[in-house]
Amino acid sequence: MNEWEWQLLEDKTSVDRLVIGDTEVKVGHRVRLRPKPGGDVLDIALAGQTAVVESIEQDYEGKNHVCVVLDDDPGRDLGLLRQPGHRFFFDAEEVEPVRVEQSHVKAATQQPRVLVAGIGNIFLGDDGFGVEVSHRLLSTRDFPAAVKVVDFGIRGFDLAYALQDGYETTILVDAYPHGQPPGTVSLVEPDLSTLGDPQQAVVETHEMNPLNVLRMAVAMNGKLKNVLLVGCEPATLGGEEGQMGLSGPVAAAVDEAVNLIARVVDRILQQPQ
Repeated sequence: MNEWEWQLLEDKTSVDRLVIGDTEVKVGHRVRLRPKPGGDVLDIALAGQTAVVESIEQDYEGKNHVCVVLDDDPGRDLGLLRQPGHRFFFDAEEVEPVRVEQSHVKAATQQPRVLVAGIGNIFLGDDGFGVEVSHRLLSTRDFPAAVKVVDFGIRGFDLAYALQDGYETTILVDAYPHGQPPGTVSLVEPDLSTLGDPQQAVVETHEMNPLNVLRMAVAMNGKLKNVLLVGCEPATLGGEEGQMGLSGPVAAAVDEAVNLIARVVDRILQQPQ
């Protein structure tokens, strides 16, 4: 079927979950593609690739089909927006659930897993604060395996997927305009009850709104645990023309944020399990 025919089916019935083998698969879960033998060239090209389940649809005969967006598709954000050419439909028996590796589970019984997510747009002046902090952490700090530091930039979908991975605490690092002198570093615990309807999350391609990413994560069946924000009051966000590089006060605050994050992570890791 072509894209518009599938859109007609989507208007009919969507399924929340599906059991494949002995594994329950939901929207947001990852699968490996196993097209039936004898398919076309596209089936051959996609065989063995991993993808994210975007939706589960039921046709007029009651048969379930899995709509996926490829992990390696540069346009996967468009796929998650349900744009043609970036989504692929497979029968349920043509996808294989990707089982979560158990290596980190053992570590989690010893230390809580922590994700430090640097976010922001480096072309918008001080909005690149979180990116710079993540780079400084990676170059100057040697955290244990339970702690993962990632520069997500403006890749909101990637962060939303990462939040599905069972971190005990997520520390978002970002510019945080809240009426303080430029360069002021704050530690904030966002009120997750104010996120609103997760289904209203809006896709952003040139920026990343942390609260919107949290909404997306919840919409993808993620279970958010502890979320903290290390934010810095910006002096400038680049304006319409764009501007690379941090202002003086914000650049001077990078090391303060690095030290604050290191102290917070150390406290988390020392908590009894």
